[in-house]
Amino acid sequence: MASIYEQVLGTSFKKLHPRIQERFGFNSRDRVASIGRGFMDSIWYNKWAALPLYLGSTRNIMFPQGGNHIPFTIENFAYQDQFERETVTWNRKFKFSNAIRRFDATMVYSPERSSIVDYLGNKQHLAVDLAIRAGQHGGIHIRSGDQRFYEGWLQFRFPRTFTGTADVCEWYDDWEDQYKISVEINNPILGPVFRYKGSFEAQFIDLNSHRIPLDARPLREEKRE
Repeated sequence: MASIYEQVLGTSFKKLHPRIQERFGFNSRDRVASIGRGFMDSIWYNKWAALPLYLGSTRNIMFPQGGNHIPFTIENFAYQDQFERETVTWNRKFKFSNAIRRFDATMVYSPERSSIVDYLGNKQHLAVDLAIRAGQHGGIHIRSGDQRFYEGWLQFRFPRTFTGTADVCEWYDDWEDQYKISVEINNPILGPVFRYKGSFEAQFIDLNSHRIPLDARPLREEKRE
């Protein structure tokens, strides 16, 4: 069974660096997980966006804090959710001197949309369409699209002016023997809102002898995509 990323990229998946293929190529049947540890060279946020970033932090979506040389971890577990959808976690922890900040997400492949839907936060109330392509030097480029809010009976699509467009680039540096990542979120009115860049090493663990931690999965799962 192909991973959700290989389903989207098709033959372009082979254009990725072998180490990027490894990180984006596993699924729930493989019973492995990718655990990355490294440092963010810099984390920055727009102080004019501090309030929405603070509100987002209550559900593990970004945060109003910045700094340099910040230790972080990224955990990617693949599993099938309660709706039998192939799912991959993107759980990031940033260890500041006075707090640990989390940025959690779960991605599923949507046959209806022919794309990956990224649920942000620990309650999957924010669903984002993702456009994914092979990037430069064998890396992968992810750009966010339409965003929808789901909470109980309430559901609506966010106007572009109230959302940010996220550009995520991940690649492998053969010279430094590390993964590199950069994330930048821009808003049509405020301009740059949040960004970080750094590097990490990834260890692949066998889930036949380890269980997926309870806090790796969201507190609730949303069926609407």
